Amino acid sequence: MNLKKSQLIFTLMLIAFMSCQAQKPKQMNTKNTIEQKIDTLLKQMTVEEKVGQMNQYNGFWDVTGPAPEGGSAEKKYAHLRKGWVGSMLNVRGAKAVRAVQKIAVEETRLGIPLIIGFDVIHGYKTLSPIPLAEAASWDLEAIKKSAQAAAAEASASGINWTFGPMVDISRDARWGRVMEGAGEDPFLGSKIAEVRVKGFQGDDLSAVNTIAACAKHFAGYGFSEAGKEYNTVDIGTSTLHNMVLPPFKAAVDAGVRTLMNSFNEVNGIPATGNAYLQRDILKGLWRFDGFVVSDWASLNEMITWGYTKDKREAAKIAVTAGSDMDMEGYVYIEALAQLVKDGVVSESIVDDAVRRILRVKFELGLFDDPYKYCDETREKETIGNSKNHEAVLDMAKKSIVLLKNDNKLLPLKKEGQKIALIGALAHDKSSPLGSWRIAAEDDTAVSVLEGMQRYKGNTLTYAKGADVTTEKADFVQEVVINTTDKSGFAEALAIAEQSDVVVMVLGEHGFQTGEGRSRTNLLLPGVQQELLEAVYKVNPNIVLVLNNGRPLAINWADEHIPAIVEAWHLGTETGNAVAQILYGDYNPSGKLPMTFPRNVGQVPIYYNYKNTGRPTNKDNNVFWSHYTDVEKTPLYPFGYGLSYTTFEYSNLELNKNSFKIGEDVNVSVTLKNTGDLKGKEVVQLYIRDLFASVTRPVKELKGFELVELKAGETKTIHFILNKENLGFYDNDGTYIVEPGDFKVFIGGSSVTTLEADFSLID
Repeated sequence: MNLKKSQLIFTLMLIAFMSCQAQKPKQMNTKNTIEQKIDTLLKQMTVEEKVGQMNQYNGFWDVTGPAPEGGSAEKKYAHLRKGWVGSMLNVRGAKAVRAVQKIAVEETRLGIPLIIGFDVIHGYKTLSPIPLAEAASWDLEAIKKSAQAAAAEASASGINWTFGPMVDISRDARWGRVMEGAGEDPFLGSKIAEVRVKGFQGDDLSAVNTIAACAKHFAGYGFSEAGKEYNTVDIGTSTLHNMVLPPFKAAVDAGVRTLMNSFNEVNGIPATGNAYLQRDILKGLWRFDGFVVSDWASLNEMITWGYTKDKREAAKIAVTAGSDMDMEGYVYIEALAQLVKDGVVSESIVDDAVRRILRVKFELGLFDDPYKYCDETREKETIGNSKNHEAVLDMAKKSIVLLKNDNKLLPLKKEGQKIALIGALAHDKSSPLGSWRIAAEDDTAVSVLEGMQRYKGNTLTYAKGADVTTEKADFVQEVVINTTDKSGFAEALAIAEQSDVVVMVLGEHGFQTGEGRSRTNLLLPGVQQELLEAVYKVNPNIVLVLNNGRPLAINWADEHIPAIVEAWHLGTETGNAVAQILYGDYNPSGKLPMTFPRNVGQVPIYYNYKNTGRPTNKDNNVFWSHYTDVEKTPLYPFGYGLSYTTFEYSNLELNKNSFKIGEDVNVSVTLKNTGDLKGKEVVQLYIRDLFASVTRPVKELKGFELVELKAGETKTIHFILNKENLGFYDNDGTYIVEPGDFKVFIGGSSVTTLEADFSLID
């Protein structure tokens, strides 16, 4: 027996023995046991093998076919066989993952399994709404179940690690990746980050239907200047600590096993090489013991930033700063081992990174069974099953926001009406899937046309009106918008004129949002606005259904169209969800997680702004701090959303008016359903700290509850404010609670509220 084989057998036997020992009594399967296994493995690893664990490659050939010859694919394959690859991304399917895992486990010296990553952003093949839409539900349990369904399908396809959730806070609708996050508010964003992590990871990371989560992008990516992708970020420490970091802290507290750093720089230092973020805060102050993966080639991009001169310097700075794994950057694999041998980088820093990576692999159970995610039978049974479709349909209905409903045009009558359905997006089965759906197949969404056709009592007639795009949209290529072809207008106008009600489905194509999809124009793309106005002239009885991945500027529609439904990109079950809302089989309950501007000139616009120092008039309008050509208020504020029923707030009460710091502030309000239908309302609580050592926003969300009431039913809702939500971070990142005067607001949005006063004292 040669030395290589004997070493491999010894390693596998030792790890298997320790795994069996850990499994005998349940109490022995402890964190200490995993650390002992890691210690054993680290002692056997060469520097090159350690660096290999820090190297992630994109899928590079059909792993179920012959090995590549020539080019970068052959080089990657050789590295894989040497044990110089710790992770791969974009390899999917139980058969394909088994094939590549077999090389790592059975053909390398130490047999260390790969961790397989994939962008499971809002589902795998069966898609939920885009994350921004899910956030509009304010339904934490539904969002958790959505992540669970995504994890079930992805894990059945061989994947054990998702690059989600994205927890970036953003106030700028121009940024295409707002579709991937939870909106503008750090409190709501933190709650959603927590449940998404728990949904992906479950209670047991080693369970076969769970996957490791990755909170991204650490940090500040959502504040890219001008909403432009990959751009610089220039924010103060108050914004960093109070707006940007809280959702990441919530994800860490929820047990997230990985974080991804961001493309942007913060305070002149690229996040990939930012020790303050990764070492001081994340791994130091927060005691995060998982690992940090770079974004795609971001180590290498530090050269382009003008921060490092070559890969050798980039590797030194990144690993020292706390970046543990290099995604497709070729920096660690080419430079890090030599840096260690030259004494430039301490091997202990490398060991720390490798320990973190191995720890997650052990927690996933990959050392116990590297092929646990490679069951083709489970894959067939899980992908696209009825349970997953039920989950995403439920999520889609809860994500829809009713923005306007004059004269109770909605819900539609179920019989006896002539209904015109207009818009290319109404017949589209790909666009509703949204962006970031790389495992899903084109044309698999239920279209709005299909959803409405299931209701047989009315006469439904469809006309395209106008295409949104001029060619098939693609995830990689820029979407080409139709700006000239109006040839379908005549047919649309003809059916509209003969109908009782017109339903128009307009908005952005699913690939107009997402990474690299920044826009400077937030109007309806192409000729859709002209189509809307033309139809309005012949029949103003219009229900406008919006498909979009960001807030749009729909000022004209708000002034003229009687009913507006924000339906986002809702995923696989889009058409069924929209139809059930339109026909009243589901009462809309969504609330906006981002402010809608009147025009793009107001952007960035957000509810939790700060006062200026200028004086105000009797209406609290600041002199000079306004636009002269548009109202300063948003079109639709954060937290806004209507229902087919109505709600009344009354009796806002506090248990007293003065509290010692650390004492609970008990707040209650009475909510009554004053309409004729059962419905849900998101009761929202905001505070304002009137005077502080660091100025505070005019309002901050600090609590919410989704309440369902029958027609005429009344309920008292209770909230507790304490030191965890009455304080803030100072400019050094220290959390403080100060004595002073506060206001508390409760209502159905950030602007329609009751208010009361209280004080905190030492």
